Amino acid sequence: MRKMTGLIKRNLLIYFKDKSSVFFSMLTPILVFILYILFLKGTFVDGIKNVATGLENFIDSKDIEAIANGVLLAGILGTTLITVPFNTLTTLVKDKENNVDLDITATPMKRFSIVFSYFVASTISAFLMTGLVFLAGLLIMAKVDGTTLLTTDVIKLLGLILLGSASSTSLFMILMIFFKSSGASAAFMGLLSAAAGFVIGAYIPLSSFSEKMESVCNLFPATQLTVLIKKVILTGTLEGINDKIGGIDNGAFLEGIKNAFSLNARIFGNTCSGTWSLAYIFGMIILSVIAIGILYPKVYQRK
Repeated sequence: MRKMTGLIKRNLLIYFKDKSSVFFSMLTPILVFILYILFLKGTFVDGIKNVATGLENFIDSKDIEAIANGVLLAGILGTTLITVPFNTLTTLVKDKENNVDLDITATPMKRFSIVFSYFVASTISAFLMTGLVFLAGLLIMAKVDGTTLLTTDVIKLLGLILLGSASSTSLFMILMIFFKSSGASAAFMGLLSAAAGFVIGAYIPLSSFSEKMESVCNLFPATQLTVLIKKVILTGTLEGINDKIGGIDNGAFLEGIKNAFSLNARIFGNTCSGTWSLAYIFGMIILSVIAIGILYPKVYQRK
């Protein structure tokens, strides 16, 4: 146990001591924020105003700001949960490239412990980095538009962040087997960073895509998780606005926002409930762990 703990610590230190790795992990979330300030906020606000047409006496600018900022925060958290696990797991590739894996497998450690140490280190890194982004986002939202979350909602979101960290790590561990060099993984990281924001709906709500494209995007656990995060962040704000409207619109505004910003994941015409999404994410983790258990013993054969 102590040896595995030492390997976990070693993997964590490699990531956090490499400033460039940490920076590139956060590059996509930073781009989401910059694009939001420059372009996306106006688009989001216009979309909210269109849904709120005729309800201007009940919905003020702070309400609109709170919804737009909540969508932004969910997008940033979703992209962070993709880029950080991938960047952390590049240690696997570097260890193979530099033959460090031969030294590790020469130790008395079981192969399961070796593989598990990479998984745990990546999950912890993603949870810590995304957790910090989340707390910073909460503070900024509280200052900008007065949005605060209930303690139970904060706990739910931290739980979802942990789940997302484990989910992305388990999937990317399978992918890492196929990279033979750190250059190849870095090139893929560039593609991943470019695509992540679109796949989870951080740049453009998935409801703007065709039904087939929306369905494909929602097959990714990270997208399902981003939808769940978005729901938790926005539920209190939307319920407060709905109470102010007082049923005059028969719930049209609430339903319009859910559709406009994809608060319900849809796969081939079927709307996914929160319970279904959680079960799907857990299922993908289990399948990925089984695949890891089959594939990695072949990678870490003792020489």
